[in-house]
Amino acid sequence: MKKILIVDDDKGVRESIGFLLKTDYEPLYASSGDEALKIYQEEHPALVLLDIIMPNTDGLQVLEKLKEIDRSVIVIMLTAVAILDTAIEAMKMGAYDYIQKPFNAEELKIRIGKAIAAKDIVNEVSLLRSEINKKYDFKNIVGKSKSIQDIFAKIKQIADSKTTVLITGESGTGKELIAKAIHYNSSRRNKQFVAINCAAIPDTLIESELFGYEKGAFTDASARKIGLFELANEGTLFLDEIGDLSIPTQAKILRVLQEKEFLRVGGTKTVNVNIRLVTATNKDLENATREGRFREDLFYRINVIPIFLPPLRDRKEDIPLLIDHFINKKPTAGVKKIFSQNAMDIMLNYHWPGNIRELENVIERITTLTTQDIIKIEHLPPGITKETKVGLMKEGILSGRISLEEAISDFERDIILTALEKTNYVQTQAAALLGISRRILKYKMDNLNITVKIEKN
Repeated sequence: MKKILIVDDDKGVRESIGFLLKTDYEPLYASSGDEALKIYQEEHPALVLLDIIMPNTDGLQVLEKLKEIDRSVIVIMLTAVAILDTAIEAMKMGAYDYIQKPFNAEELKIRIGKAIAAKDIVNEVSLLRSEINKKYDFKNIVGKSKSIQDIFAKIKQIADSKTTVLITGESGTGKELIAKAIHYNSSRRNKQFVAINCAAIPDTLIESELFGYEKGAFTDASARKIGLFELANEGTLFLDEIGDLSIPTQAKILRVLQEKEFLRVGGTKTVNVNIRLVTATNKDLENATREGRFREDLFYRINVIPIFLPPLRDRKEDIPLLIDHFINKKPTAGVKKIFSQNAMDIMLNYHWPGNIRELENVIERITTLTTQDIIKIEHLPPGITKETKVGLMKEGILSGRISLEEAISDFERDIILTALEKTNYVQTQAAALLGISRRILKYKMDNLNITVKIEKN
């Protein structure tokens, strides 16, 4: 039950309010300002009902001291009609509300309920903001490779500036994560981070998404819509895949960057904005400018601070850390799953065309489908094991660690085992799938020491 501190020098008032509230709250009582401050520090009540007129220390002085102790304290002032101006002054000082004496019991309960609900929302938002800030703190972003550590150093250096940032790299390398790290480590961290994938919005709609529109701007515009530039005011706007925008839309973004203002679609009144623009692309924008597909002046505007995110295959030392991170993200009963050394070698040698996004999806698949605590090669997706084995064979042959004959035998063994698995170990069907006779298949299985427990022919 939440506590409410009732502060009034009149015992009758204190007790009557306490009687009204005791079914829903736990009332605490103070007859003076000093007593109220002491109780607040000891009990941390959800709300304070504070009389304005009291001997020795008046309500405004108590309010000021409460705010020094806890800036988030919720205070409702109790006032007589004659001192309404003082109640208004208390609101300016940070009181949440005031209620006039004599007050209606139901109105008092409603005001208290609204005030506590508002505080709960503020606390929840504060907690969520704290969790977000923690999530995007540099020490919580996974990566020990020199390239990633260099990126962290650059973000620390530029996070608090207003300068535009262009993040480049292949799809799945974590460009939005870096954009959020910039935002949540800057002085704008308590403002909005607004993101949009420009490639996912049709060209006919992108302008309305970015700039909003006025009522009546077009047939279906039944009400004004606020665009993303406006939503991100005082915060950060992240335009992912900016290289996919049309030339006319590029021109309008350039104007916002230059003038700090824009017009909504169908509007005549300019809207002023103060945003930090962070952009990203997997395209070569320099080449696009030479070919006339991207405005050169906009490119120079957004490319003030360039950040290149290398593909996962170029920072393999981060793969074990990322695997561990993604396993920890997925709660599982029992012992934490770990990779065998052979399985980890396969993961390290796979080229990861989908980068971190692909790795996260693979780990989720493996941890969901594997019941064992040790993840072995047979638990990995076939596409990863086959491609990696071919790469390892090639490397082994060229380095002299294995002979060509050994590599071919190993490769042939894998193909035959895969064919047997696909045909539920029916050798006649497996032979047909491989385009050889059953006799030749049996001969190869004997030579390669391939045995099956059940012959399902």
